[in-house]
Amino acid sequence: MSELYSLLGLCKKAGKLAGGEVAVENAIRKKTAQLLILAKDASANTKKKFNNSAAYYKIPLVEVGDKTDLGRAVGEEMRAIFAVTDAGFAKRLMELAQEE
Repeated sequence: MSELYSLLGLCKKAGKLAGGEVAVENAIRKKTAQLLILAKDASANTKKKFNNSAAYYKIPLVEVGDKTDLGRAVGEEMRAIFAVTDAGFAKRLMELAQEE
């Protein structure tokens, strides 16, 4: 699991990660989102909203960790949703999430 969080931090430093609902919605609408990462403890409303968006825009979505761990991985307090905007990062993060 730590490799996934480390890669999320690297992704953030590279400027290839959108965090938070508004930033993720913008990435989805601009069609730059390659992967959505959702916290397992996100609210039912947030889960429904982004599952629907992922299905509509055909963006892969994975649920991993909790909001606190995801936030810590990128140097913030809590984050429920991320959009990865780089295909290479998205591919590797999806592999790591499936290994869980």
